[in-house]
Amino acid sequence: MAVEVPLLTPQQFATDQDVRWCPGCGDYSILAQMKKVLPTLGIPPERTVFVSGIGCSSRFPYYVNTYGIHGIHGRAPAIATGLKCARPDLSVWVITGDGDALSIGGNHLMHAIRRNLDLNIVMFNNRIYGLTKGQYSPTSPLGKVTKSTPMGSIDNPLSALSLAIGCEATFVARSIDVNIKHLAATLKRAAEHRGTSFVEVYQNCNVFNDGAYDYATDRDTKADTVVELEHGKPLVFGKNRTKGIRLNGLTPEVVELGAATGIREDDLLFHDEAAHEPTAAYLLSRMRYPEFPEPIGVLRCVDRPKYDEQLTAQVEEAKAKRGPGDLQKLFLSGDTWDVN
Repeated sequence: MAVEVPLLTPQQFATDQDVRWCPGCGDYSILAQMKKVLPTLGIPPERTVFVSGIGCSSRFPYYVNTYGIHGIHGRAPAIATGLKCARPDLSVWVITGDGDALSIGGNHLMHAIRRNLDLNIVMFNNRIYGLTKGQYSPTSPLGKVTKSTPMGSIDNPLSALSLAIGCEATFVARSIDVNIKHLAATLKRAAEHRGTSFVEVYQNCNVFNDGAYDYATDRDTKADTVVELEHGKPLVFGKNRTKGIRLNGLTPEVVELGAATGIREDDLLFHDEAAHEPTAAYLLSRMRYPEFPEPIGVLRCVDRPKYDEQLTAQVEEAKAKRGPGDLQKLFLSGDTWDVN
C-alpha cells in the first residue's frame, strides 16, 4: 500500500526567531529562496540539517525550522562530514561565507569537496568580513581599502569556483542574491545532485561593502556583464544578445555576432556541464569582470563515487565478515599492560 507523503510548505521551514541581519542584507533573499526550495524536495524538516561556522551567513541555522549546528570558525565542512557519515539518511547543508570557508576553513572545504560526500555547500560571497566590521577577505579584490588594508589589499583574491573545480567538485554553480528565480533554481539543482554540490552566491553587504556586485545586478549593465550558462547552448550575452564567447585556441575571447563580423552562434563555445574533463569548467571560472562577463548557473555537474556511500559499504562488509564488533574487546586487545 502506497503511503501518501504530506505536502510540505515554506511555513513549515520558518522559525519564530528574529532575523538579526542588517536591513537590506542580501542574506534575506538567500534565506527566502531556501525556504521556497526546501518543501519541493520532499524531505521533512526533521531529516534536514544545516551546519554553519562563524560569520553573518552562519546565523542561518537559527532561521530554518530544521535541525542545525552553529559550529566554530571554518569547521562546518568537517562537522557536516562526520554527520553525513554517521547519518547518511539526512539531507545535510553547509552554510558558510567567503571568510569562513576560504580562510580558516580552506583546508576543511577542500577535503570535503574532493571526497564527494553527499553534501550541499552554499557559500555567501560578499568579498568582505561583515560580522567583524569590514576587514578584507580572501575574495576581496586587489587594492580594496578596508579597515585592515588602509592602503589597499595586496593579497591576490581567491576564486571560489576555481578552487572547487580544482578539487574535482562534481557540482559547481554560481548565482546572485537578487536574481531570485535563478537562485531558487540553482539551489534546487544543488539539492538534487548526488555528491558534493558547491554553490557560490554573490551577496551584497550593504553596510561594509555596498555595491560590490552592482555591475552584475544593475538593470542597465547586467546583460553585458553576466552570461547565464545553459547546458548544450552557446555562450551568448548582451542586451540584444549580440555578443558571445569564442575560444581562440585555449583562450576565451569576447566577440560580436552578426553579418559585419561573420561570426555566428555556431562558432561560439558551447557549454557542457556534464563534461568529465573539468578544463572547460575551470576556464569559465576564470572569466571575470571587466574583461569578461561572469558566468552564473551550473558550471559542472558530473557523477562520481560518493565517500559516505563507500564508507557505509565498507562498514557493512566488515560487519558481514567479522560481526558487529565489541568496543570493550577492542580496547583490551593487542599490547596492554596492568599498571599497579
